Amino acid sequence: MEQLTDQFQDTVKSLLIRHQSILDILSKGQETSARVNRAVVKSVTSCGCHAVNAHKKPIPPDSSVADLKELLDSQLEGYVCDNCRDIIEAELGKQLFYIAALSNALDISLSDVLHQELTKLQTLTIFNLT
Repeated sequence: MEQLTDQFQDTVKSLLIRHQSILDILSKGQETSARVNRAVVKSVTSCGCHAVNAHKKPIPPDSSVADLKELLDSQLEGYVCDNCRDIIEAELGKQLFYIAALSNALDISLSDVLHQELTKLQTLTIFNLT
């Protein structure tokens, strides 16, 4: 995995030409995040391949933090169709591109970030609550 992450980050570094300013990278990162959000929303509102059934989930008073994994869910019903999946994956790819570009601009290794986050998650487990 580390090799793939490093290869991706190096490729982004070699391809990023127009938006090298940190301000451009930050604003493009926000834009791609909004496009991911919009693609997911459109899969519900325009395509309808899945739906959102959002409401407050009842949590019994004697529930533990460990029980929350079973009591809470994504509130999605159905499955993303192939067309919507392709669009969402493309938008996520663009978002990853600008995450790598930001990491490059700040001289931060994505592999290190992923490793540190994985270590934190494995250490804190369900108590991470991010």
